[in-house]
Amino acid sequence: MITPTIGITAGDANGIGPEVALRAARRPQPANRRLVLIGHRDVWERAGTAIGVAVPPERTTLDPPLPRRCTWDPDMAPPPRPRPGRVQADAARAAYGYILSAVAAAQNQRLDAIVTAPISKAGFQLAGIREPGHTELLACLTGTRRYAMMLFGDRIRVVLATRHLPLRKVADALTADAIVEAVEMLVRGLPWMGFRRARIGVCALNPHAGDGGALGTEERTIIGPALARCRRRGWNVAGPIPADAIFHQHLVGRYDAVVAMYHDQGLGPMKMLSFERGVNLTLGLPIVRTSPDHGTAYDIAGQGKADPASMAAAIDWAARLAIRPNPWA
Repeated sequence: MITPTIGITAGDANGIGPEVALRAARRPQPANRRLVLIGHRDVWERAGTAIGVAVPPERTTLDPPLPRRCTWDPDMAPPPRPRPGRVQADAARAAYGYILSAVAAAQNQRLDAIVTAPISKAGFQLAGIREPGHTELLACLTGTRRYAMMLFGDRIRVVLATRHLPLRKVADALTADAIVEAVEMLVRGLPWMGFRRARIGVCALNPHAGDGGALGTEERTIIGPALARCRRRGWNVAGPIPADAIFHQHLVGRYDAVVAMYHDQGLGPMKMLSFERGVNLTLGLPIVRTSPDHGTAYDIAGQGKADPASMAAAIDWAARLAIRPNPWA
């Protein structure tokens, strides 16, 4: 029996990350699964107090055999001061250290997958950390140049052609290469998830797919040529399809996933359907990385009422993918 060991970073200690990670880890798990909660011990103790559960035993190394659940303090940064709900540089630096340690352990095959609790992009900036978030940092640490964010729930799967951009900059940033890369990530990633046909629908950028150029030309000048390149490679793609139609088509089974042109075009429908159980999977990495689809939720941090369902789904998917061949490993 394969025994995957999953590392779960605490994320920003002033957000809900430690709470949802600990609560999800305390749920019943398959007997062959090992969970390692990565972060300062006192961060986990505070989370345990907030939600009223005991914290698993601490390990100083990841040498086997590991218990079914444990905590591990990588000692990469001083422990953050407890200030729930506040953006603090010390919490960001600690979260950064947790990520560095988790990635190194995965690269050294001490961990079979990592699940990352939410960090604060504002906190990273305040701490002087160059990378804006998890996706870019993980790509840098693993030497990955081509990668994609895939957000999914039980019924919907979305990859973004552009990521965190102001809406007014999306059209200028959109390129045929970015669209082809997003499609390629799905062509390789969907079979990893169990979708062998990899049928992919691609969103238009403009209303009514540009309406023959009356409402925009990107469909003719960028998206259409990108999809022609994809078809020449033998990939099963359709589009560009108006965004007000493509997600219904996806839900009734016409496509296995959708490529959206910008952040809210794809994540609005995804979170409407799967807000409680949405998962973020980074495609293109040589290691397995998932995360919940929510942020730090500072407004409820430290109150013991954060829902762990998305974190639990991220752990389940990390364990599932860890025992399958990674197409980028």
